[in-house]
Amino acid sequence: MSSSNNCRHPFEQLRSKFTQALISAFGSDLAEIDPMVVPASNPKFGDYQSNVALALSKQLGQPPRVIAQTLLQYLDVGGICQAPTIAGPGFINLSLEPTYLETKLKDMFSDPRLGVEPLRIAKRIIVDFSSPNIAKEMHVGHLRSTIIGDSIARILEFRGHDVLRLNHVGDWGTQFGMLIAYLREAYPEALTKSDALDLGDLVAFYRQAKQRFDTDEKFQAIARQEVVKLQAGEQDSRKAWQLLCEQSRREFQAIYDSLDIQLTERGESFYNPLLPDVIADLKHSGLLEESAGASCVFLEGFTNKEGQPLPLIVQKSDGGYNYATTDLAALRYRIEQDGAQRIIYVTDSGQANHFAQVFQVAHRAGWLPDNVEVVHIPFGLVQGEDGKKLKTRSGETIRLRDLLDEAVTRAYKDIESRLNEEDRNETEQFKSYVAKVVGISAVKYSDLSQNRSSNYIFSFDKMLALQGNTAPYMLYAYVRVQGISRKGNIDFEQLGTDVSILLQEDAELVLGKHLLQLSEVLSEVEQDLLPNRLCQYLFELSQKFNQFYDQCRVLQAEEPKRSSRLALCDLAARTLKLGLSLLGITVLERM
Repeated sequence: MSSSNNCRHPFEQLRSKFTQALISAFGSDLAEIDPMVVPASNPKFGDYQSNVALALSKQLGQPPRVIAQTLLQYLDVGGICQAPTIAGPGFINLSLEPTYLETKLKDMFSDPRLGVEPLRIAKRIIVDFSSPNIAKEMHVGHLRSTIIGDSIARILEFRGHDVLRLNHVGDWGTQFGMLIAYLREAYPEALTKSDALDLGDLVAFYRQAKQRFDTDEKFQAIARQEVVKLQAGEQDSRKAWQLLCEQSRREFQAIYDSLDIQLTERGESFYNPLLPDVIADLKHSGLLEESAGASCVFLEGFTNKEGQPLPLIVQKSDGGYNYATTDLAALRYRIEQDGAQRIIYVTDSGQANHFAQVFQVAHRAGWLPDNVEVVHIPFGLVQGEDGKKLKTRSGETIRLRDLLDEAVTRAYKDIESRLNEEDRNETEQFKSYVAKVVGISAVKYSDLSQNRSSNYIFSFDKMLALQGNTAPYMLYAYVRVQGISRKGNIDFEQLGTDVSILLQEDAELVLGKHLLQLSEVLSEVEQDLLPNRLCQYLFELSQKFNQFYDQCRVLQAEEPKRSSRLALCDLAARTLKLGLSLLGITVLERM
């Protein structure tokens, strides 16, 4: 890591300076020690602090305060920080020099990437997300996987990684026998047409097929034969399957388009030809055992109620395969063919055990090398305001399309009432566009701003509010800067890269420090895959910008303060725009 003052971020520079001081003070054995430099827990202690002296006390056999004093004799942070101070038992507190901050902000202002350097070593990363089932409509459960997965992919792409976004759709399995049999019965003409059919409501189609299957033994027998015919590759069964898949794809794509989400579909059927090899290789490696006629791998660390090792079934007694077999084949393919170095699965927390078991089997079979990271990103339930799983009044799962439409409709009504209050006339096109952006953004942001592992309460009123940690609050902060531009007839690009940034007022200093934390935040999200950290950063940025705007005159200020404050406004807006784009949210120039 570079130790020069040209290194972009104070956090990185300070870590490097501490490592050098540790080596100089206590020897090269400490070269790999984490210097424990973190943002200060309270602004009154400064900007950063290090607790490394406390951590080293036992190892060095000295009191933490003595270690801290020795360390400070070798710590050269001149030009970056004011003189460091020691607090309490041995905390080292650091306050950044305003002149240093001004220089860094000037660099950030002239950089299209706002000081976030592309990685020197990029990885091939697969993000597996969304994953709806064919012949079933996307519902609120798919919302979290889709939104969280897209945001993680965007952040990793911006950091410079080579990301493959995969949609592992459920397009294979025994349910297709039932669906094909019902398609032949209810829509016989569909199989003679060349184009995709319009089945109307897919959920209703699925329900009708299921009802026939559950109540008619003759239909059940036909459905089972259809599964065999499909798996054997019989042409007209395969055509019926493709028609069902195509119809679903059109439905899914309409939702992905409205959410602005890009995915590469690679369904379960893609891995179907690879499943026999999975079984053969598990057998060859000695991991496969038979239990009640099924082929299994007995797991380490997983037991049943009787305390016996739990089996992961990979081939059923009738010779059929299951999710685990497909996931093992997919994992192998992604490592061997796609060259993935990190594979991220975004599914609900109920699948945590399934993935832990699949990863264990892949590791023991030798398919998952130590240099490939596999990680399951769990998320909680979406709950209604009654604290129960979000459903319609009739107790059915809410369709995702209906949910998004409702958000846009409510945003539209909100915009109309606000315009009426302000006696503003806007075109229908303007109102519709703003309503769509605000409605979709509100739904996305509401989800992403929660810690993904928790359940969260879905409330249209809260997510559409102009105050609080919401998308409309962020969008409004961005619009406020564009309003300054319009009011003062300012073209921010004309400020030039030579503009000096001056941090003389407290509000300027607070905003400037926060702007410089963007790179740290994105680096953290890249590691822990928690987009709510970025949401929190953007929320605090909006608050700090609004405080700065309320306390510091911008357009009426004298030069050079005026140009400096305009540059700070522009930096805040550009940072908001970039941060929101990484959450999949588009900004508005006017609201």
